[in-house]
Amino acid sequence: MGALVVVTGGSAGIGRALLAHAPEGSQRVDVSRSGSDLAEVDHLSADLADPASWPVVGQELTRRIAAFEGDRVTVVLNAGVIAPIGPADGVDTAAYTRSVLLNGAAPQVLGASVLAALVEHPAARRELVLISSGAARTPYPGWSAYCAAKAATDHWTRTVAAEQAERDRPVRVVSIAPGVVATGMQATIRATDPTDFPRVERFRALHAEGDLADPDDVAARLWRHLDGAQLDPVTDLRDA
Repeated sequence: MGALVVVTGGSAGIGRALLAHAPEGSQRVDVSRSGSDLAEVDHLSADLADPASWPVVGQELTRRIAAFEGDRVTVVLNAGVIAPIGPADGVDTAAYTRSVLLNGAAPQVLGASVLAALVEHPAARRELVLISSGAARTPYPGWSAYCAAKAATDHWTRTVAAEQAERDRPVRVVSIAPGVVATGMQATIRATDPTDFPRVERFRALHAEGDLADPDDVAARLWRHLDGAQLDPVTDLRDA
């Protein structure tokens, strides 16, 4: 019995909240640079914007999944950044490259490794969850790398979910957009100059009016839907 819950980017924001609200008694693992401040959470140190980390993390997660004897394994690929914000032809090239790698490529590469580890695992519940965004569907000038990465994540999920549907024991694969949440990413957005992000006032207004969702509320709701809902491969939590 029991669950293994792995969350990338679990040191803050939605990732931290997902670990905090994981099923009771779960073995919890945070994959991040800085580590989680939650008690009894194992930390796997990695900079997922560096492709050299991907095979190392993939191998370690494969090892941990294979060694786990419980009845549920849930891996959440949550790590991401919004920076750099600005026109694609004007932002720092190195920062832009890190954004593309972390937000777009890392979830696909790690996701493939996790799926390979989960396919033969005997757990009754095997889940790969990717954290998406409304930016996957709406082009925000200044967010080109982030928007493109989230759109790629959603379509990767649709494709892999279709592949899994052909299996006798499919792994559940879902991409979930949590809405606009009060995280450090939102603080970064609000601090952006309008010349770099013309729609910044919308996000400042959401904050001023108290319309940002609380990370703990979002995490608790996401776990409830994973436990009880038949979710489409790509889902907006606000509509679920």
